Amino acid sequence: MALFLIRIGHKSVISHPHLPSIHHFTLHHTSQTSRARRGTIHTLHGDIETPAFAPVGTAGSVKGMSSEDLLQLGTQMILCNAYHLYLRPGDEFVAARKGLHSFIGWNRPILTDSGGYQVFSMKLLTKISDEGVVFKSHLDGSSHFFTPEKAIQIEERLGADIIMVFDECLAYPSDYQMATRSLDRTLGWALRSKQAHKREGQFLYGIIQGGFYDDLREKAVESLCRIGFDGYAMGGLSVGEPKEEMLRVLEKTVPLMPSDAPRYLMGVGKPEDLIEGIRRGIDLFDCVLPTRHSRTGSLFTAGGVINIRNAQYATDDEPLDPNCGCYTCRHFSRAYLRHLFMARELLAIRLNTIHNLYYYLLLIKECRQAIMDNCFDRFATEFYKMRGVVISDR
Repeated sequence: MALFLIRIGHKSVISHPHLPSIHHFTLHHTSQTSRARRGTIHTLHGDIETPAFAPVGTAGSVKGMSSEDLLQLGTQMILCNAYHLYLRPGDEFVAARKGLHSFIGWNRPILTDSGGYQVFSMKLLTKISDEGVVFKSHLDGSSHFFTPEKAIQIEERLGADIIMVFDECLAYPSDYQMATRSLDRTLGWALRSKQAHKREGQFLYGIIQGGFYDDLREKAVESLCRIGFDGYAMGGLSVGEPKEEMLRVLEKTVPLMPSDAPRYLMGVGKPEDLIEGIRRGIDLFDCVLPTRHSRTGSLFTAGGVINIRNAQYATDDEPLDPNCGCYTCRHFSRAYLRHLFMARELLAIRLNTIHNLYYYLLLIKECRQAIMDNCFDRFATEFYKMRGVVISDR
């Protein structure tokens, strides 16, 4: 069956002779006291109610979780990584098995990152030019060459609903001259990514770089909007900068982003980062934090983070969080969770991950409701009061 992708301003509409047209993003409501927004991202594999959080399934699996687990937790979308899937099992291998949705048994939306962050952050880079990057595989040391066109080809073969352009990720700190050169390269790659993207029914997001320089971030937004993308992502944050710097960049840049397209903050972050991103108008988040913390025994609760390894929990028969409704908290005690973790039982990771993802997904759901009820600021204040967190730039 034929699909037709039609551009309407910053929006994309998927047209199919037997299906209604799909607008990629619908904005339902904006908070009366902040920039917090409530919307819906539309894809061929279902809608994503925003603000939304996407658990990270780097290699096609959210560690410790089955697709059924994720659905029961209320997961709307997962993030997979093109770099890792390109190396193993291979994008052509996945394409031959009807794409990523079929291969991993997940029939809900998927977003794939282009792999740019991994190439730069994992110290794999051996050569960079305006043409692309040469890097070594972290698996076997083999040499590979990525261009924007190559990254888009990989993402098209994987078949995710939302894909990202190939971009250069700057280290922190970087001087103005370096940031300028990097942004110019990233913008050139963004245009080439757009020109290379041919797969119908798949949405392409541009990535805003520019380091921590306001004029470069503004240039990035203006340039990406001229090219025209289905959504716009904030990249290059949570790379070691002080929290105040991240919030300042969001405060300055998010209002410049198109209001009729999804706004995505990549790789961020802690629960309070979600609150502050939403306050400033961000619609979509992803982060490894809830799953990675599960594997180190750091568990999120309404009152803050609990380190289940601590000896004080060895005889604690209370639930991890008495107010939590997740499977872990309804059935097991802190003492049992500590025992599992100290004994290195695989069940420890599974139960911890169920809890941490439940916490994140419930928090984001409550944020959506608070926006619709015009009480997001009050909700945020109560959140900070419960956790004893102080945000200096609010």
